[in-house]
Amino acid sequence: MVSSTAPDLSVRIGSLTLKNPVMPASGTIAEGMTQVIDMGRLGAIVLKTITPDLRQGTLPPRVAEYRDATLFSIGIPSKGPDYLLEHTLPAYAACDAPLIASVSADTAEDFGKLAAYISDPRIAAIEANISCPNLKADGRAFGMDPEATREVIERMVAATRTPVWAKLTPNVGDITVFARVAEEAGAEALIVGNAILGMAVNAETMRPRLGNVMGGLTGPAVKPILLRMVHQCAKAVRIPVIGCGGITCGEDAVEYMLAGATAVQVGTANFIHPHTMTEAVDWIAEYCTRHGLSAAREITGALRPLHAPATAPTETV
Repeated sequence: MVSSTAPDLSVRIGSLTLKNPVMPASGTIAEGMTQVIDMGRLGAIVLKTITPDLRQGTLPPRVAEYRDATLFSIGIPSKGPDYLLEHTLPAYAACDAPLIASVSADTAEDFGKLAAYISDPRIAAIEANISCPNLKADGRAFGMDPEATREVIERMVAATRTPVWAKLTPNVGDITVFARVAEEAGAEALIVGNAILGMAVNAETMRPRLGNVMGGLTGPAVKPILLRMVHQCAKAVRIPVIGCGGITCGEDAVEYMLAGATAVQVGTANFIHPHTMTEAVDWIAEYCTRHGLSAAREITGALRPLHAPATAPTETV
């Protein structure tokens, strides 16, 4: 049956209601994007990750390209929280979409302090980028240690009344452990996930291709891995899961939602085709109409079994 009315694309992420499930991943758009696409058509606008201090980022080269993936090592260059409040937020003031700040810090204490400092009515939620190194744990990423993950989220939740979202790293053995910890610590939503650690070498120069030697792999090649993790996390927690990893079109977004995501973040594709996000919004609406769905939220977790229960294979590899 095909619906005769426009589908309701709104989704609920914790205490927020978004007009649709599509938003950018942090660090993949800047203020200038408001001159390219109608940012108000997005479900939310996730801003570039900031740190408490000013940072230049890693030494170049910062990008190594592959056919279906890109290896980045940017190092979170940051202009700090005052620039966010005084310049970045005003730049998006005309956009009719909630603004999501993204933060990173060297210690759990600083995560909390930064969340408190930028708590502002113009910010609808704060994303904790816990894929960065913890200087008090020999540089091991917060998101690779369950207790460090818990401490970061708990400190942020205690420091602000603004909803906190946790952006998990895929560079762990069992991501559901971290999903449950973040939920228990008070996160209203999970972003699954960030880039996958990788490395590139130039055989002719006999040198690494990135100035930082290692970087994060993103793009279509990583989608099956992140899709699997979204599916696992969505079954492990009750809070919404936002899928992120290799989304290049509306069909990719719907695949994530069928696997259990309530919403999606578009990353690397924004560098290649800036209209990817708005086109994905249109495609999701068309998909709902074509499948007789009255609301986009009906897609979430609607994945059907490929086989009858008696013959269905287990999901373990």
